[in-house]
Amino acid sequence: MIPTRACASFRFYAELNDHLPPDQQFRVIQKCFFVPASVKDMIESLGVPHTEIDLVLVNGESADFSRVVRDGDRVAVYPVFESLDIAPVTRLRPKPLREPRFVLDVHLGKLAGYLRMLGFDALYSNSADDPELVKISGEQARILLTRDRGLLKHSAVTRGYWLRETDSRRQVAEIVGRFDLARLLRPFTRCMVCNQDLRTVSQSEVRARVPPGVRESCQEFRQCVRCGRVYWYGSHTQRMSRWIDRLREGVGPASADLTRSGH
Repeated sequence: MIPTRACASFRFYAELNDHLPPDQQFRVIQKCFFVPASVKDMIESLGVPHTEIDLVLVNGESADFSRVVRDGDRVAVYPVFESLDIAPVTRLRPKPLREPRFVLDVHLGKLAGYLRMLGFDALYSNSADDPELVKISGEQARILLTRDRGLLKHSAVTRGYWLRETDSRRQVAEIVGRFDLARLLRPFTRCMVCNQDLRTVSQSEVRARVPPGVRESCQEFRQCVRCGRVYWYGSHTQRMSRWIDRLREGVGPASADLTRSGH
């Protein structure tokens, strides 16, 4: 017996179209099949990671990822809503994190440093493989940041984001805007190297760890509670403050530096 060919229509909204070929963006896509499959499998076969989806409507009704797509179904797919309450429809991931925490893939070291500078908990290791990243994201409820769409298609990943930008400073602005983080910025409160909190210390406590000129000109110092690195406000403070103000206002990225000592 020859299987009957069935077709369903899919429509992706907003930035989900970034994952589609140009000729399929912002239009209804016909997906034909012989064997029914789940909403998740159908959507990812079209190139869109499930981690970027918060709402699916099938024939106008909310559905979860396990819903089987049938002949004639009309599927509308919407991106993650970080600030908008879309209850009582079926959300396809947990509620947005009040204090977002991240884990970054091996290609995003510079971005990790910038996120830490802004005060965000951002785990990063240049030796972490895909299974380890997926495990950390799931077990610690961290948003997995990556430029690898395939990594976000792992079923165990419930929070993830595919970065559109390739420049690290532009990626910072993208993340701050995408996850509505402007009000959560806490600059210079976290170590850029090991991701731990900084504590305010006196000049006498760090005297042996900073250059003589700094000891004389700076009054405020912060030290990492884990690695002992010392941070202070140097000549780039004004430029960094402008950059942070621009992030809070939703303006494009600018360069920034933070002076730190070694061990």
